[in-house]
Amino acid sequence: MADKQVITKSAGRALLAAVENAQLRKDIPEIKSGDTVRLQVRVVEGNRERLQPFEGVVMRLRGGGVNQNFTVRRITHGVGVERTFLIHSPRIEKIEVLRHARVRRKQLYYLRGLTGKAARLKEIRPMTSKQAAAKEAAKAARISSTTSNSANE
Repeated sequence: MADKQVITKSAGRALLAAVENAQLRKDIPEIKSGDTVRLQVRVVEGNRERLQPFEGVVMRLRGGGVNQNFTVRRITHGVGVERTFLIHSPRIEKIEVLRHARVRRKQLYYLRGLTGKAARLKEIRPMTSKQAAAKEAAKAARISSTTSNSANE
């Protein structure tokens, strides 16, 4: 009994955190609700293993750390299919974010009741460098005009 080490709670938590951090994947892109993603999932059939693509809309993100997971919904042959994946799972080979959408909720359960065009989400398109420069120039012009107006008064 005397040889047993007693691990304090803070040391135990630190050990647990260290083990969890070793399991986290670094190659995961930033995923949000409303994003359209394509996953390459490892599927084992007998003694063979193959990659199966699964593409759909991220409906929700839950959890944190090693247990963080997300649900992807897609329509296949007129039937809605939802699959939940652990983000840091070794079964997921690759995650590609195809599109970002503007949504006002974290969990998009309302998509379950929508079909066709009603189920579309408003896409957010990334700005080109030319558009970003024009936006910055307009912002700078607006700021300089407001400072000159306040100086004249």
